Amino acid sequence: MKLSKRQNEIIKILQKSDEPKSGEVLGDIFGVSRQIIVKDIGVLKAFGVQIISTNKGYKIDTGEYLTKIIESKHEDGDIKDELNTIVDNGGVVIDIFINHPVYGVIRKDLDIKSRNGVNNFVKNMDVSTPLKNLTGNIHYHTIRAKDQETFEIIENALKEKGYLK
Repeated sequence: MKLSKRQNEIIKILQKSDEPKSGEVLGDIFGVSRQIIVKDIGVLKAFGVQIISTNKGYKIDTGEYLTKIIESKHEDGDIKDELNTIVDNGGVVIDIFINHPVYGVIRKDLDIKSRNGVNNFVKNMDVSTPLKNLTGNIHYHTIRAKDQETFEIIENALKEKGYLK
């Protein structure tokens, strides 16, 4: 299982909005009930999206950095290149997670900030199977960057390489 298109769009809307968005407003955007949005928000929180519920609606808690979740798909041989692409362009790879059809969300904190961190991670992977292999190579990363421009550079580099879903 993976995030639905609507859930991915909810993330994008909340990330772009300076003001909280109510469940009713989000429901109107997608043509679904507020209750469906509440369920979607619950799923997103289970995936680790830092969503804050306020009396005016939902918003993403970005702290002092911009934090986004990307959906990625690639082969095992591309793991090092994917992670290096993120850190080389100013990002920090906070974690990796999948949504397994039986076990639900399986997450591993990474906190990879440099090529050295990537090399250590990849070296330790030699003795195991990557999580992404459990879900047809589809996986998610939470990425932190200093600003929107940095994140766009990361996202464009990953798109060019065909890693983003």
